[in-house]
Amino acid sequence: MFNRDALEYLSEQGQPEVIEVNGQQYSTHQLYKVLEPTPAALVVRNLSGLVDYLKSEFDKEAPLLVHVVSPTQVTVVSYYNNDYARREIIKAEALLPEFRFGSYYDAESFNIKLQSVFVENEDRTKLLKVVGNIKEEAVRQVGDDGVSQSVVAKTGVATVEDVKVPNPVLLAPYRTFIDVNQPESAFVFRMQNGPSAALFEADGGAWRNIAIDAVSTYLAEELSELIEANKVVVIA
Repeated sequence: MFNRDALEYLSEQGQPEVIEVNGQQYSTHQLYKVLEPTPAALVVRNLSGLVDYLKSEFDKEAPLLVHVVSPTQVTVVSYYNNDYARREIIKAEALLPEFRFGSYYDAESFNIKLQSVFVENEDRTKLLKVVGNIKEEAVRQVGDDGVSQSVVAKTGVATVEDVKVPNPVLLAPYRTFIDVNQPESAFVFRMQNGPSAALFEADGGAWRNIAIDAVSTYLAEELSELIEANKVVVIA
């Protein structure tokens, strides 16, 4: 059992002291700040759900900051509290189909992905014609630039011939919220024996800025009344 002296010693050890060394203040114990509790953020999967929540003024918080974090995430936060921490009120996270850029798919899988993961446009139609009509496994290099390729593909009811593979191509995969137009960007299209096909991003990530601008513009238009009333600020 502890005696009286031991208990007094432990009690003294439990009391932190502040000492000064070279003009700086130090504590003899590690101190932990008790933070104000904050609620968990609501999560929605599209921009319209986030807009509906803000227009409802359900939690009656104002002003609120709408931050377009990325092409797939928007967060709404409050003014900072006594801990200089902001409450995350609600956030939108886009649900997107999967496509592995830089990875090769067999012709059938690639065909399906083109139709289900990409917005219809002229270059998507060209790729579907090439991939959907390949007649043999051999994929050949043509020209001396290291870029062009050709495959043997069906070009008529009963004819096959060499078809040059389009490259680069402009495509619009689903990469941001469906509430806005999907940005088009350049891709390098390559094929290998098998046959298999792959797409490699070739715009340096510029599409992200385009998508963020589109999301920001959409929110600014939909929340114009709240913005004019100084209840909401949109940043990107």
